[in-house]
Amino acid sequence: MYIDTHCHLNFKDFRADADEVIKKTIAAETQMILVGAEQKTSLRAVEYAKQYPEGVYAAIGLHPIHLEEMHIENDDENGEGEYNFIARAEEFNYDNYEKLAKFEKVVAIGEIGLDYYHLDPTSDLAAVKRKQQEVFIQQLLLARNLNLPAIIHCRQAHDDLLAILTDFKKNYSDLIPSNKPWGVIHCFSGDEDLAWKYFNLGLLISFTGLITFSKQWDDLIRKTPLDKIMIETDAPYMTPEPFRGQRNEPLLVQYVAQRIAEIKNVKFERVAEITFSTAKSFFKL
Repeated sequence: MYIDTHCHLNFKDFRADADEVIKKTIAAETQMILVGAEQKTSLRAVEYAKQYPEGVYAAIGLHPIHLEEMHIENDDENGEGEYNFIARAEEFNYDNYEKLAKFEKVVAIGEIGLDYYHLDPTSDLAAVKRKQQEVFIQQLLLARNLNLPAIIHCRQAHDDLLAILTDFKKNYSDLIPSNKPWGVIHCFSGDEDLAWKYFNLGLLISFTGLITFSKQWDDLIRKTPLDKIMIETDAPYMTPEPFRGQRNEPLLVQYVAQRIAEIKNVKFERVAEITFSTAKSFFKL
């Protein structure tokens, strides 16, 4: 059994066949968490989760790129996947997201965080960053008030993210569990030192198909305890080898597990078992 802890079948890339993809994924003993990026896709994630009695869960949240209207484009040079869309600006409404989060199959607040990579250089960068940070903190508070874990996005903003998480843990220590992780850094892209800073804050890290075609994280993965790792696809992006260039799907999460097994020189079944167990506990499935 596998679980893709982060995929976006609620995005327009799956508009024509999301149900077909979900059904074949469940049939192959792979569960999934559909992760929202704003109100619209968060609601769609919840609607899909409602349709399936088992194996499909939702996370709801406002991604930092949706705080400002901007043109988002990627040419796939780095293996993330090709995309081109207009991100519409949304004001974060705590009450609306709180109501949505109370549906029983919502298992996390996410994806939330900081993204300085996609900033418009002609904008007031300081103001945009400050807004991202403020909304991130509000959503962290939403997660802790509802006793839900946070799925955290970070791109070119780790220094600020670490500072916020450190302060948040100190200021809201009564809301932070001492014996279990309270957040995950999705699609982790840092080094071993950064990983342990997150571990020491009580967080997990998660890997995508990027590790199947880049050796950048091999040493980190080799040294990291398996129970601090989760696996994901980030579908439709981050397609693993040998399927690069195609749309990613939750079924391909097994290739992430296989690569971790190869790097750590352990049985593939052990990686599948432990990452599934970690995700099941983390998301309270």
